[in-house]
Amino acid sequence: MTADQFKKEFGIIGKSKEIRDLVDIAMQVAPSDISILIYGESGVGKEIFAQAIHGYSNRADKSLVSVNCGAIPEGILESELFGHKKGAFTGAIENRKGYFEVADGGTLFLDEIAEMPLTTQVKLLRVIENKEFMRIGAETVTKVDVRIIAATNKDLQYEVDAKRFREDLYFRLKAVTLSIPPLRKRKSDISELVQYFISNYTAENKIVAPKITQESLDYLREFNWPGNIRELKNTIESAIALSRNGILDLSIFKNLLKKDENDSNNKNLPVFLKRSQEELDRELLYRALFEIKKDIMELKDILLKKNEVVYPPENNSANVVQPLEQAEKEAIKIALEHTRGNKRNAAKLLKISERTLYRKIIEYGLKNES
Repeated sequence: MTADQFKKEFGIIGKSKEIRDLVDIAMQVAPSDISILIYGESGVGKEIFAQAIHGYSNRADKSLVSVNCGAIPEGILESELFGHKKGAFTGAIENRKGYFEVADGGTLFLDEIAEMPLTTQVKLLRVIENKEFMRIGAETVTKVDVRIIAATNKDLQYEVDAKRFREDLYFRLKAVTLSIPPLRKRKSDISELVQYFISNYTAENKIVAPKITQESLDYLREFNWPGNIRELKNTIESAIALSRNGILDLSIFKNLLKKDENDSNNKNLPVFLKRSQEELDRELLYRALFEIKKDIMELKDILLKKNEVVYPPENNSANVVQPLEQAEKEAIKIALEHTRGNKRNAAKLLKISERTLYRKIIEYGLKNES
């Protein structure tokens, strides 16, 4: 099978170098049983590649079982994965197979693997290494032959450093890593994806395929697509449903995407960086300070309009630049005063952890004041 045949067979759309490279790697590793870790933002198509790897493997005639680790409550995830014996816990009224047994001989796709609790990670590592596990409440082990494909939109090395993900499991999973780039980094694929979504949607709904203008295509190629391919698909399908004359013109997409507003908002969104918890807390603290200051200024205006007495402004303090440490200290003092010294509520108001708040109180000598 050629790379183009592979893409057509498994619904992988795109001719960009990034996609070609990913397809080459997928075709090379698919026939083996090696574990694979797929990285990528939400909506980039991680599950599509998992399905393609399974479909091109020697296990293609067996099941591919997909599990979203982030969508299953922590308390029942272990039972869902490994199964349980009758009477193992309240509500276990019969023996039940877990996903590992259902996928025996095939592939288990663990999406959002970073959300898996540490206790469950220990058992997962054992299954990968020894090909055996114990159902909850069982006294004997169950043997399975399952290939693991995991996916995440988080930096697992960062999660390991933060002690939220086991290092041994991380190294076991990342034998082969596929990093799927976001749509904004492979915009040359957008036109092909648009035509693919138009054809699919119109075929499924048995309607005539509309024409899309060049203006619209140019507009779609310039959009940032924070929701990636999933967002593009939903946009195209919505545009077709809203079209009245069989033409997907620029006005439809402008109304759907509101590009200028989105781009403006995106500039203010936080960017994921490898920063310490203290740095993140400090950033949230400054934001909270600005919000509190704005609320105080609005209250002053209301009181002044009612001719009530308020303390005078402090030498145009709004125009005075303060050191960051001083601004942080004042934010904490204001929050503590606002909550009458309740540290838990103050921490919530400042959007930082209680531990960070206690440390800052000591650091700035606010212990007696609070």
